[in-house]
Amino acid sequence: MIHFEQKTMQCVYSGTMMNTRYLHLQKQIEEDRIKLLSHPIYTKINDLKGLQKFTQFHVFAVWDFMSLLKSLQISLTSVSLPWTPIGSATTRYLINEIVLGEESDIDEYGNRISHFELYIKAMLQLGADTVAIDSLIASIQSGKSISDAIEHSDIHHKIKQFLHFTFDVALNKAAHIKAAVFTFGREDLIPSMFHELLMHLYDEMPEKVSTLKYYIERHIEVDGNHHSQLAIEMVAELCKDDDEKWKEATEAAKKALEMRYLLWDAIIS
Repeated sequence: MIHFEQKTMQCVYSGTMMNTRYLHLQKQIEEDRIKLLSHPIYTKINDLKGLQKFTQFHVFAVWDFMSLLKSLQISLTSVSLPWTPIGSATTRYLINEIVLGEESDIDEYGNRISHFELYIKAMLQLGADTVAIDSLIASIQSGKSISDAIEHSDIHHKIKQFLHFTFDVALNKAAHIKAAVFTFGREDLIPSMFHELLMHLYDEMPEKVSTLKYYIERHIEVDGNHHSQLAIEMVAELCKDDDEKWKEATEAAKKALEMRYLLWDAIIS
């Protein structure tokens, strides 16, 4: 989360050539990214209480990110019996490698854990309230549809909008659109001031923020660099030379950034 601006703005395509369509997409969404980076939330998280509130809302983005990821895996690989090859081996490799890291990484002690579970662990150490996210997951586990579970949950209406958008994409959209939302709408655009606050709090109360500190540093190491590049390559592989797919991917990325802005609005409302 230190400067989670797109880390590597280069995408290898067709072996060695730069994907000019990707660069055009990046240019088209830049204004939306700048707007997001200028959100007033970044000046309002300035103490432990603010950090606790932030995680109570941001956890929904951590959670539905996993659903979007698994939706891509379902679309791009064979997850039913009998097994048959689906799509290209390249896209299968790209998504499976990302899933491996997100779903079964390691915590600060070397134990296997998903990034979502690690985030919950960080929230509990921080003293943040996990009731809302726990209740939503419990509703789904009890058999409610995702739409009903969201609508009947006790969460801010802008978080509901954010989640409905994600699951509409995950359940109903084509793979290249899912990949665009996953890749360009899920950069955790949090500037360096957030990291500075975290380091300050860690110096004062390491017993409260050590796990969150580890999560963020691990997220940067794995997601912000390697996974980010894999995801960019996945978009390029799925869109190839299809102008219409690149247009749809661009529109989806812009909408995803708009939805992230709504999530930030909810935190400071």
